[in-house]
Amino acid sequence: MINARAETVSEKPAFRRAFAKRRCLLPADGYYEWQKEPDGAKQPIYISRSDGHALAFAGLYELWRDGSVGPDDEDAWLWTTTIITTSAPDELGMIHDRMPMIIEPARWTDWLDPANGDVADLKSLLSPAAATGLTTYPVSTEVNSVRHNGPALIEPLSGGSPASLSAAAAGAASAAGFADNGTGVLF
Repeated sequence: MINARAETVSEKPAFRRAFAKRRCLLPADGYYEWQKEPDGAKQPIYISRSDGHALAFAGLYELWRDGSVGPDDEDAWLWTTTIITTSAPDELGMIHDRMPMIIEPARWTDWLDPANGDVADLKSLLSPAAATGLTTYPVSTEVNSVRHNGPALIEPLSGGSPASLSAAAAGAASAAGFADNGTGVLF
């Protein structure tokens, strides 16, 4: 499962134990969301920090033993992750109703601390925090195919220019949903 909802992550059996003990940060330069156009087409939008720094998405991880592989095989253990998502109000909500939960640098240590298993404290880290702002702009529909790769996929469409979100939307962005097209997040 690629996404875990912030609203239920501490209660769902699939995520409850990892939420208590196996939290991680998933770094990304930015991410894509698809905005539905009046004609029904979906326009990919690239979202990143306006200051150019990396985003850190709240995540969970698990280790899984593959029983079909011998115990001495280096592939016997699988690592999996999920991104925690939340509602995307304000300007981001007009692009897509969910977005990744972004953890601000000042809260990274608290999020990653394995000794911090207090559900109420952890859930408070999933609330909106101050953000420096996000930039959004439309990009080529070539991101819709995993056959395409490279820096051109995050270039603004001709005639499209980056737009910084308002302070209110930037704050809401810290309380981050995620749409995955197979290429998803740029790491």
